[in-house]
Amino acid sequence: MKTPVVTVIGAVIAVMGLLFSLQGFGVIGGSAMSNTTTWSILGPVILIVGVAIVVVSRRRGV
Repeated sequence: MKTPVVTVIGAVIAVMGLLFSLQGFGVIGGSAMSNTTTWSILGPVILIVGVAIVVVSRRRGV
């Protein structure tokens, strides 16, 4: 039962990381986060953390 919940949480974190990355790189505009170095660095890190959570939850069945 917990595996789908943790997997969904990891997927949401990964999607947020992707969104932050695209905003940081200036692909998605109209935000205070657009074209900023901070989000260009943090976005991919958040994306990797989200993917890692998904992978670990799927392997361990957490």
